[in-house]
Amino acid sequence: MNKLVYAFVWTAFLFFACKQSEKQEAVLVADGLPYYQDPSFTPFWFTKQQLPDTIHRIPAFDFLNQNGVTITRDSIEGKIAVVDFFFTKCPGICPKLAKHMRMVLDSCQNDQQVVLLSHSVTPEYDTGKVLQEYAQRVGAVTGQWHLLTGDKKAIYTIARKSYFADEDLGLQKNENDFLHTENLILLDRQQHIRGVYKGTNWAEVQQLIADIKTLSKE
Repeated sequence: MNKLVYAFVWTAFLFFACKQSEKQEAVLVADGLPYYQDPSFTPFWFTKQQLPDTIHRIPAFDFLNQNGVTITRDSIEGKIAVVDFFFTKCPGICPKLAKHMRMVLDSCQNDQQVVLLSHSVTPEYDTGKVLQEYAQRVGAVTGQWHLLTGDKKAIYTIARKSYFADEDLGLQKNENDFLHTENLILLDRQQHIRGVYKGTNWAEVQQLIADIKTLSKE
């Protein structure tokens, strides 16, 4: 084989090897869960090396759970979290949300790296005592499923500005509008939004459970 032919074969080999490597990298990215950065919930895929410094992250917060324990962002650092918003007097979607949150809990009850955060949207009524009684009714496991109450403005602000909790076809709500959403939101260990699911839909909750397992491998 002369030098010219050898050089051609070697160049072709390198070209196809690089293309195969790029293809494998693309598959790795597509196989992971996306990141969500704004109310449009447009999915973005990044490798860890590509993850921008400006990626959306849930900001610091400070709420009380049903046992009067302060729960902050530091409390869930390094853990996967499932987030929802409810109120104990809700006769509509909240009972089904609670049932499906319990389903999520049952799927990972032996995994202390997964926590559930349910924020009351009527904190003026849902005091610690009320939340304790509700926790017993829905089977919330102490230390893993936190029913949160606190300053109403703080809850509504983090719900709308950070979780994009009840965006409706781009219609933004003001702070006086009642917060009511069936969304369940999945956070990774660094409080990035990695999934949004209709919490009243059994199939979407099953997908959430599968996605928690995917995240646990990251």
